[in-house]
Amino acid sequence: MKQVSVLDHPVLKHQLGRLRDETTSSSEFRILVNEMSRYLAFEATRELSTSTHTVNTPICEAKVQKVTEAPIVVSVMRAGNGMLEGVLSSLPFAKSGHIGIYRDKFIKNTVEYYFKLPDDCKGKKILLVDPLIATADTVIACVDRLKQYEVGQISILCLIAGQLGLKKLLKYHPDIMVYTLEVENEINDEGYLVPGIGDAGDRLYSTK
Repeated sequence: MKQVSVLDHPVLKHQLGRLRDETTSSSEFRILVNEMSRYLAFEATRELSTSTHTVNTPICEAKVQKVTEAPIVVSVMRAGNGMLEGVLSSLPFAKSGHIGIYRDKFIKNTVEYYFKLPDDCKGKKILLVDPLIATADTVIACVDRLKQYEVGQISILCLIAGQLGLKKLLKYHPDIMVYTLEVENEINDEGYLVPGIGDAGDRLYSTK
């Protein structure tokens, strides 16, 4: 799938191994997610527009590049909040938004409970952050809503994505890009990726 970019780096593989370990504490889990999100942010913003400016270094005058295209980082609550700070620390010029959507297993549909974007979101590049794409129902609903606001290119940053979820996502939204660290082929009856990392939100915030 050409719309999916898998980051291949030994440090990220090491960190992903720590995320998978059920003995990793919630505090370490949050630190790891924060650090890994920074790498994803760099990879997803390679094509940002820049312009040339002049500054004075301690030695002499120099030409430098400054980003002129500030994206909007949108967190899929609550697990996406674990990635948000890491991405924003890499992109301090970016604005942020939040989407609260979850899949209700009883009605077998997604439910939205919160939605907030910056006012000037029309045409802006969006970085949608969520640690996991499993069934993809939630992220599809998020992309649907974002497109209602006529935003620009949408890129999804996640730690692990399921093969079936990616196929479903790209079937409905073939124009998006996905940046991830791993693609997994299996999902269990409860909707968790296998081997996965469990419920990212619960592990981030020590809840069950």
